[in-house]
Amino acid sequence: MTQTLRSANSRVDVAASTEEISSAQHFVEAADRALNGGFDVVTPIPAELERLVTSVLRAVARGERVTVGTMPDEVSTTVAAEQLGVSRPTLMKMIAAGDVPAHKIGTHTRVRTEDIARARRIRLERQRQAFEDLRAPDDELGLE
Repeated sequence: MTQTLRSANSRVDVAASTEEISSAQHFVEAADRALNGGFDVVTPIPAELERLVTSVLRAVARGERVTVGTMPDEVSTTVAAEQLGVSRPTLMKMIAAGDVPAHKIGTHTRVRTEDIARARRIRLERQRQAFEDLRAPDDELGLE
């Protein structure tokens, strides 16, 4: 399962490991038990969940708006294209080129959520590199 944390200026995708999922389930159960007895009981956050909680708290501390959502492990090509910020035909070309792994269930193409996150990171890195390449001549000339 992938948790998507969105703030005003950034997006962080956190794919929960099996251990993190198990830890989260135990934490929720303990928190539910604590809430039944009132708010006096504090349940410590498991180490496995610190990364997720810390990401949220840092964004909140910066005064950013945070939206936490969940996505299934596999999605349709329409949802995958929306997540990547491309059209569905463009996504299908990316799949055909092998840039984004996908598989068929009957006649329907499905994409794993973690593959979407990986493809998004790769696209963003390529965009950053292209921007840096555009800025390089200005930097060499001392222009800003």
